[in-house]
Amino acid sequence: MSRAEIYLIIVSGPPGAGKTTLARKIAHALTLPLITKDDIKEALFDSLGWSDRAWSRKIGGASYALLFYFVEALLAARQSVIVESNFDARFCSETFRALQAQHNFAALQIQCYAPPAILQAQYNARVSSGTRHPGHTDQLAQDELGAVSETGRLENLALVSEIIEVDTSDFARINETALIEKIRAWMKEGSRK
Repeated sequence: MSRAEIYLIIVSGPPGAGKTTLARKIAHALTLPLITKDDIKEALFDSLGWSDRAWSRKIGGASYALLFYFVEALLAARQSVIVESNFDARFCSETFRALQAQHNFAALQIQCYAPPAILQAQYNARVSSGTRHPGHTDQLAQDELGAVSETGRLENLALVSEIIEVDTSDFARINETALIEKIRAWMKEGSRK
């Protein structure tokens, strides 16, 4: 099978960038499965309970292990998939490269970003909205935004891939139709290689 027959779309960005919302829209438009770290994490909270920031971090590590397990299972079945999280290039690049070497897929990184002040405002709004699972302990994690808050973006994964950057400062200004068409064009181009 050629690389172009299977696609991995990686949606990443800092906390508060709207990457989950964007990933869900892309998955719906392309009718592809979506695996998100926070969905896994929340299922684990519901099964195992939640308490403090240390437990949230521990569950976060388990969530990444499960996320990569599910992604690998789909890729092994030659199923294209979308995966979403705030992937840290220092820790996740090697895992994605190993998956790519094993399963020969074409990768697309969609990097969400926004100015630091907007990210902080969106993060604060999310914390105060009460819509997130309390197990995330977001109210205790604001000091962990660190360097991401200084730049408004995450480093791209060190992976053979195309990259699309999306400014998520104002979701109303994102041309979702154009973004989906750009992704479809990338997939179509890949299928000819």
